[in-house]
Amino acid sequence: MKRIYNFSAGPSILPEAVLKQAQEDMLDWQGTGMSVMEMSHRGKHFSAIAAELETDLRELMGIPDNYKVLFMQGGATGQFSFIPMNILRGNTKACYINTGAWSTKAIKDAGRFCDVIVSATSEQGGFKTIPDPSSWTIDTDAAYLHYTSNETIHGVEFPYIPDSKGLPLVSDMSSNILSRPVDVSQFGLIYAGTQKNMGPAGVTVVIVRDDLIGTVDKKLPDVFNYAVQDKDKSMLNTPASYNWYLVGLVLKWLKSLGGIAAVESKNIAKSARLYQAIDQSSLFSNPVDPAFRSRMNVPFILSNPDLDKTFLAEAEAKGLAELKGHRSVGGMRASIYNAMPDEGVDALIDFMKTFEKTYG
Repeated sequence: MKRIYNFSAGPSILPEAVLKQAQEDMLDWQGTGMSVMEMSHRGKHFSAIAAELETDLRELMGIPDNYKVLFMQGGATGQFSFIPMNILRGNTKACYINTGAWSTKAIKDAGRFCDVIVSATSEQGGFKTIPDPSSWTIDTDAAYLHYTSNETIHGVEFPYIPDSKGLPLVSDMSSNILSRPVDVSQFGLIYAGTQKNMGPAGVTVVIVRDDLIGTVDKKLPDVFNYAVQDKDKSMLNTPASYNWYLVGLVLKWLKSLGGIAAVESKNIAKSARLYQAIDQSSLFSNPVDPAFRSRMNVPFILSNPDLDKTFLAEAEAKGLAELKGHRSVGGMRASIYNAMPDEGVDALIDFMKTFEKTYG
């Protein structure tokens, strides 16, 4: 068996060491005689897995004690609605920064529950940059300020934590969580689907400051209520237990590498090599403002779009898969999350150079 280099934006590549550990544990987890996916989520074995999962995440991210850690379902898309349901706390306004497709979706869903103030947007320019903070209009009477730290589709990433002017800061970190250190204490709420940088699809991590939860409309279903989910340890309903276990393995893998700071250094080096190859090319180009290029998702286009299908077909034949850009923007996209090894990025660069010699 030969594994390919999987550049999918999500579900995405998983560390090979994690997959091998899961394979080893599949039929018999630690001498229990059963698979994790067969265990009762209320039993002692899975309770230990769940406790380690939260402990490891708190350690890796330096999560303060006054923050709740929830493991929910519904993806970041579900959180687009759950967030205003839970933390408006009687307010009728929330501020949002619009820097791409996922920000746009979050704004749309939040608009069902409150008046959304778009404090800044880069839509007019095609979501290729982040608006200058001096131009932002933040209503300090709003409930919170929301931004998407990394736009998976457009390849735009915030290199800094925005100034929320005193509002609780909320961030969708689905595609760059655990890829760089962040000061959690600067946020009111962080959320992320795990299928890009933390594990398989099916788990959504929510890290929320405890003073922001508990004041909700009585009609809010318990399964969407952060306070209720916290009280029930994210097990109000049967959780995606096997996926929790796999996320836990990814966290232990990160710890074995030296933690988030160590993996950030690798991410900086990987993305720098790929962007350099693109910038030095006459066939490939990246449309994003260099100051805000994503380390995780690298979109690129060919000067001759007629070559797109050829590029994708020949890349796949070389074991370089899932490079097609999102349908809304076209072109190519290489997602190079934590689990993408150096060899995968270097193989892509070598292929691009060879392709340009042939067709450029």
